[in-house]
Order: sequence, then C-alpha cells, then structure tokens
Amino acid sequence: MKKLNGFLFEGKFRRFTLFSIDILIFAIINALYYLLSNSMGSIAVVSDKSFYFYNSLLLLGLMAISRMAFQVYNNVWRYTNTRAYLFVVIADAVAGIVAILVSRLVDTFTSGFFIGIWQSLTVASLTAITTLSSRFIYRLLYKHSNLTVDDKQKIRVGIVGAGQLGAYLSTELKNSPSSTYEPLCFIDVDKSKVGKRISNLPIYSADKAEFAVKKHGLSTVIFAIANMPTEKTEQLWKRYSSLGCKIKTYALPLDNDTEGAKPAIRDFSIEDLLFRAPLDINKQAEFDYYKNKTILVTGGGGSIGSELCRQIARCSPKQLIIFDIYENNAYDIQQELIRKYGSSLDLKVEIGSVRDVDRVESLFLNYKPQIVFHAAAHKHVPLMEHSAGESIKNNVMGTFNVANCAEKYGVNKFILISTDKAVNPTNVMGASKRLCEMVVQCRTDSKTDFAAVRFGNVLGSNGSVIPLFRKQIASGGPVTITDKRIIRYFMTIPEASQLVMLAGAKAKKGELFVLDMGQPVRIYDLAVNMIKLMGLKPERDIEIKEIGLRPGEKLYEELLMKNETLVKTDNKMIFIERDRPYSREEISGKLKVLLSAVEQAKLLVDSDIVKEAIKQTVPTFVEPDDINKNAASTEYFKNKNVSKTAE
Repeated sequence: MKKLNGFLFEGKFRRFTLFSIDILIFAIINALYYLLSNSMGSIAVVSDKSFYFYNSLLLLGLMAISRMAFQVYNNVWRYTNTRAYLFVVIADAVAGIVAILVSRLVDTFTSGFFIGIWQSLTVASLTAITTLSSRFIYRLLYKHSNLTVDDKQKIRVGIVGAGQLGAYLSTELKNSPSSTYEPLCFIDVDKSKVGKRISNLPIYSADKAEFAVKKHGLSTVIFAIANMPTEKTEQLWKRYSSLGCKIKTYALPLDNDTEGAKPAIRDFSIEDLLFRAPLDINKQAEFDYYKNKTILVTGGGGSIGSELCRQIARCSPKQLIIFDIYENNAYDIQQELIRKYGSSLDLKVEIGSVRDVDRVESLFLNYKPQIVFHAAAHKHVPLMEHSAGESIKNNVMGTFNVANCAEKYGVNKFILISTDKAVNPTNVMGASKRLCEMVVQCRTDSKTDFAAVRFGNVLGSNGSVIPLFRKQIASGGPVTITDKRIIRYFMTIPEASQLVMLAGAKAKKGELFVLDMGQPVRIYDLAVNMIKLMGLKPERDIEIKEIGLRPGEKLYEELLMKNETLVKTDNKMIFIERDRPYSREEISGKLKVLLSAVEQAKLLVDSDIVKEAIKQTVPTFVEPDDINKNAASTEYFKNKNVSKTAE
C-alpha cells in the first residue's frame, strides 16, 4: 500500500490520478443512471443515445471546471479538513445548476439537446457523494498502512477544553500517523457539553478531572483553550499539576514573531509560570530610533546581550557590532543572525575584553558606533564574593574603559545594563554594579548621553536558578534552594531586552532607569512548579533541600531605590530614579581607592582587602545579615501580592 500511495498520490501524478478516478466515478454513475432510467421508462432520458452522450459530456466538463475553480485538486486528502469536503459538494452543485441553465439555453436553438433536472441533480449529487467516500476510504487506508508510532508507545492525553480549538487538536492527533499522542477524552467546564462526545471522545466535567485521569490512565493533559486569560491559566495549572500529570499547552510558540503562525503543542514553560500576560512593549516609534544606526553591544554573546542583538537586528541598523570575551557564545549568536538575516544585516563580531583598553579603543576607532549597550559583566554573586578584585577590574574598570572611549569618539548614547542587586548592595557583585552606575551618572557634562537601566532576574539566563533546577530535576534531585523564604523579581529575556531598548531611546544625560518587574516570586514556589512541570510530585519524587544563604545573599531584592524619587515616564513599565549623581572628581577618587586595593590583593587568594575598599566607596553597602534579620517586618514579606503559585 505504501508503494501504491507513493506512486499514485505524490508529486505530479497526484492530481492526474485523482482526476482520472473522478472521471471513472462519473462514468459509472452516469451509465447506471441511464440504464435504470430506461428500464423504468423514465422521461428524464431522451430516446436518442447520442444526445444523452453529449449531454453527459457537458455535465462532466462543467463539473471538472467547477472543481478546478474551487481548487478541489489542490488538497492533500490524507491530511485535509471539513472545508475541502464542503468545496467538493459546492463545486458539483454549481456544475449541476449551470448544466441545466446551459442546456436550456442551447435547447432554444437546437431541439433535443436537453439535460433533465433529475439527470443533472442526481448524477452530480451521487458523483459528489461517491467522490467524498473515495477520499474518506483513502484516508482510512493511508492512516492504517502508514502508522509510524505503535499505539502502545503513544502518550495517553486528555484535552482540557472541548471547544473549537480542542476539537481541531483531537482530530489532528487522531488523523496524524506520526503523532506520539493518543487523545482519550475531553475535560470542560461547560455543563451542556458534559456527557457528550467530540471525535468519538467522551467529555468530562472539570470536577471529574481526577476520575478521568485515573480511568484513562492519562500521563499528560493539554490545555487547548483559545485566548485563555492568565487567571484562568493559573487556576488550571493548580488543578491539573496536583494530579501528577505533565502539562502541555496548544498555543503559539513563545518566541513567535511570524505573522500567520499556527498553534502547536509545546511544554508549559517557565515563562508561563509567571501567570501574567506578556508585556505590551513594542512601540514602533521608539524602535525606529535604532534604524540605520551603528550599534555596539558589549557582552553581546550573553543572555541579555544576545537578546539585545536579536531585537536590534529587527530594527534594520546600519551596522551591528558584537563584542564578547567568550567566543563560543559570540559564535552562536553570529550564526543565528546570519541564518535569519543573511547579507541584509551588516554584522561584525569581535572577540576581546572590556578590561583591555587598547582593544576597546580599536573598536571605537574603526567602527565609530553611534549607540553602545554595555552588557559585559561578571554577574555570579558567590563567585564574585571570592574574586572581588576580578569584579572590580571587569565590571567597574571595564565600564570606565568603554565609557571613556564612548566620550572620546563621539558616541550619541551609552546604555549600561545594571541590576536590582545594585540597590543597597549586600555583595561584591551588586556593589560593583552600583559603582558602574556611578561611573555613568557622573558624566552629565558629556556630549554623549549616558544612562543606566536597572532590572531584576531574567528567566532562563545563563547561570540563573532555572537552568540549575532543570539539571537537578533531570538527575533525580534534590533541588537545592538557599532559603524557602527567598523572593526575587523575574522577567523574560525578550521583555527585559525590549524595555532596555525603549529606555535607551528615551535616555538623557545621567539618567538611571528602573524597570517595573511586577510582583516578586518565591524561589521555593518556582522549584515546586518546575517539578510539577515534569509530571512529578515535590518532596515525593524530587526532594527540595535548603542549603542556607550564600555569602552576600539577601532574602529579597529592593528593585526601587527610593520610591519618592522615582519619576514616571510615558511607558508605565519604565521609571527614572532621580538619585544625586557624583562628580567626576568624586568617582575618580573612588576608583583610585579600589585600584589600590586590587593592587595590594593581587597575590592574595582572598578578597578581604578589596571588600573593605568596596564598603568605603559604596555608601549604600549593607551587610547581608543586617538586611535578612529584619526581612520579616518589611513590606516585601508582608505584601500579600507576592506571587505564590504552588498552592
């Protein structure tokens, strides 16, 4: 059967084969109609056989033309839908009616050339029915002769949502021979549907979900509800994740930016676990600012840096320069952008460190960037606690080097990527980023517009808690968290990058932008939900283990420095922190203190000397114990709106 399918229904032979089969069907039905009508003495058939033959040719020709006009032969019938079947019926009905009208017009000039109403309607109707039957039989034969997945190996799934989207999904899964899913039932809140069937699958009420899971042995449930509100998504997640099923969704891809994209089954992602609508960020007026500009992204191979490069590439820049110390990451984003944009994007990739003044200056001298996004930084909190000198050399002095070159070579705008850990920092990394902000803010007298953008954690970024949890769950646990009380702000990488670009378009001299990250999330809840995401039960299948706060770590991050000093912008997600900038002389003095400490500690393994220098130069530095011991009394832990999704 497979060889026959391949010969008859592939490539240039498919339409010819279908057309030939349809002519044969018409011929058989037309002959049977003639014989039966004559045997019954019907008046619908003329006595002259030649006239009946000509009339039949007219009807056949009109049916062929009508079917082609409705593109009946363009369908791949093994995968087709109800619309294609309907078009066959409409095409043949149109052909039958036109045949009657044409024959009557001709009959006014030629006596005897006349198609009877019954011949036209009967032959056209029976031909349409037989054609549809042949297509349906072929689909069944194809399905059973081309099975690629053993039914015993298929994943038993229930579909949440017995609406149009769910019905379409069930049909696709049942008709696709290569599908790894076996739909067994629907679950819906609409009581009028409960007890009925769609695609021969039973529909259960939502309060019978646990019963349906056990009865059909479901290992996975798929959410198939169009335009589902985030509140509804969260409710469904809580209900079905507690049943021990893996959860998937039938929706558009998260990174979809293609018009006309179709929904597909995908994992219920970490981004979905934020349980909020994607931020409406894309304002074309601001993004047009980057068109035909030469733009440099330091740290362009990192999580935020690479996403900035993707967003910038969409804006049709004159030239995009990616600068990174790690060649593997730089290579990955380079190849991705080449595949997507080809020669339409003038892309340059340079390897080097922001600590190397000569290398940095060579970039500005040769490329003359107009806009600089400075994302290069050491960001791992525990590692920087142990290697404080490297944090100063890379983060602080690296920013100083790039900022100096930006001024020297007339860059229009310089945007520093900062962090919420710079607010009242309790660790070396946060303090180093606060110093970076100071380096930027002191240049209010520059021809270059310097600004910084501060935001919290980004989901899935390199070194973040999400990839760590994934690895720990995959290896069977335990999932380690420092403290069950710890909370953090989260945002997706595309959201953070787009907001940075919007802030960059607005930036003026010395401004410090703060991004609204929404409500903070408990890391413990995130761990619980990630375990449930894999169809496992927390503490039964995967242990969650507290290991204690790391050096320099605090229970909560203060995203907003001083609420009373924040100024709103026309974008509700972006605020401006009106913090008093230091003078260039003050910053110069601070850098001398830091560099002296780094020099003294160059042959030492520990960083105590550098840490003491950091405390002297960052007035807002706070010991983590002082923050954590009073955490319970702060608004962060009293706030009932803190995201809590593990209930």
